[in-house]
Amino acid sequence: MLTTDEPVPDRSPPVALTQWGVLAQRLIRPAWRTGEILTALLAPAVFTIGFYVPLNLVMTVYGHGLSSYAQFLMPMIVMQAAAFCAVTAAFRSATDARAGLDIRFATLPMPRWVPFAARITAAAHRAVIAVAAALGCGAVIGFRFYGSWWHTAGFLVFAVLIATALCCGADLLGSLSASPEATTQLLVLPQLIFGMVSTGFAPANQFPDWIQGFARNQPVSQFVECLRALAGDSTGNAGAVDLATLGPGLAWAIGILLVCAGLAWRHAARRSA
Repeated sequence: MLTTDEPVPDRSPPVALTQWGVLAQRLIRPAWRTGEILTALLAPAVFTIGFYVPLNLVMTVYGHGLSSYAQFLMPMIVMQAAAFCAVTAAFRSATDARAGLDIRFATLPMPRWVPFAARITAAAHRAVIAVAAALGCGAVIGFRFYGSWWHTAGFLVFAVLIATALCCGADLLGSLSASPEATTQLLVLPQLIFGMVSTGFAPANQFPDWIQGFARNQPVSQFVECLRALAGDSTGNAGAVDLATLGPGLAWAIGILLVCAGLAWRHAARRSA
């Protein structure tokens, strides 16, 4: 029997995964031509020179508790690389929002999670490259892994998890603002506050008493302490790899990831309504 009904779009998982792959490639392939990947490679080198060269002698005098300042600083170099990837993710999502791509995607027979997942996949791709570049810079200044192989694997996985979580938050901010310039400016202040007032550059006891609690317990410090424990140290002072040390940082990373992904889902649903 003939019918005039419109065909129902195929929303099966294989089709959605194909859409996700196509949109992710839309962001990943041009990144190699536009210089985004080159920037992800060079940024850790700039961070390493900018932080290690001026602070190494000072922190060696005042003390940091580990065998070398390179071992102490390395997690913060990874964090800065992750933060830079987040800024790039925010700029990309804000650019797509301003160009109206999000609205166009919402009108297509496509699950609402696909555009967001594609952007986060591209951001995670940049994060893996940035973390690898950071580790290369760390090796040059003397950073080494002292734990077991699974500690090293945990360091790498956790570093990418942190970067992905930060990119999720930045992507959401960019989608809401739809202004690449304003979004990148909004991210500068949190990056400065949480980066400079953390245990990434100096131990908490070297901060004034009134701010030591914040410096010790804020998320960047918890991320750094996790990475430091997983990397280990020849002195054995990097921290134990246990739930007490890793738990807060993991909770922050997973919490940021879940909350931002949930808010991005709601934002996409509201846009497609």
